[in-house]
Amino acid sequence: MFIDRFVRFLSFEKRYSPHTVTAYQREVINFSDYLNLHEIPVGEAGHRHVRSYLAGLSEQGMEPSSVNRAISALRTYYKFLLRERLVTQNPMTLIKAMRTPKRLPVVVEEAKLCAMLDASDVFPDGFEGLRDRLVIELLFGTGIRLAELLALHESDVDLFQGTVRVLGKRNKERLVPINPTLKSVYEKYIAEKKANFADNKETPLVVTKEGKPGYPKLIYRVVNKYLTMLSSQQKKSPHVLRHTFATSLLNKGADLNAIKELLGHAGLAATQVYTHNSVERLKSIYKQAHPKA
Repeated sequence: MFIDRFVRFLSFEKRYSPHTVTAYQREVINFSDYLNLHEIPVGEAGHRHVRSYLAGLSEQGMEPSSVNRAISALRTYYKFLLRERLVTQNPMTLIKAMRTPKRLPVVVEEAKLCAMLDASDVFPDGFEGLRDRLVIELLFGTGIRLAELLALHESDVDLFQGTVRVLGKRNKERLVPINPTLKSVYEKYIAEKKANFADNKETPLVVTKEGKPGYPKLIYRVVNKYLTMLSSQQKKSPHVLRHTFATSLLNKGADLNAIKELLGHAGLAATQVYTHNSVERLKSIYKQAHPKA
């Protein structure tokens, strides 16, 4: 089946992240279902068919950013089909992405987050409390992505050098420094983990209370639980802590290129979005402090 071959192509040749592979697979399956419903072979689909499909997504209330993800997935799909000589035309050449409003990264207040992590009565005693604190400390202290966190093993953490080795998108490795507090939490967590699961030496760093590998919903629940203590904002995902990490560094004067390397961005364009938050902060300070503001 074309889609199965496409998924293998994304995973092993393009080396896309599991999250991206799953998203692209879902988009292509939805489009294939649309073509099957209208009895249109994938090789005979034209740009009008694609536009009709995308228009349907918009009419269903899908956000422009989500429609653009579908466009990106279908562009990659048809490039693959052409390369494999499974089709002779590319209906995506005339399809343009939708305009999307620029959204500033959502962050939490740095002072409140640090106070929570330094408090002695926020995280419960025992393995789960230590694990949850390690999750928050890692996400905020290193700025790693959810998938990168779940892929970490104990061997990736070097306490002597004070770094963690992160396997990012497209299997690109980077070293990220870890702070003294994170080191301390890590050591306590590992000791508790070994005491509870002595036989599980090959498991990922973050595990469940049963000693099984951590999974995305677990991390979302942990992050949501503790960010709810700090803020009433609607978005409380692991990526909020990544945004907070980058914004905090920028506000403290860190070089944009250095932040880019720490985040594992391929180019500066993705990192520059954080400068908007910094500018908004400066505007706020100016408005409060300048006599003419």
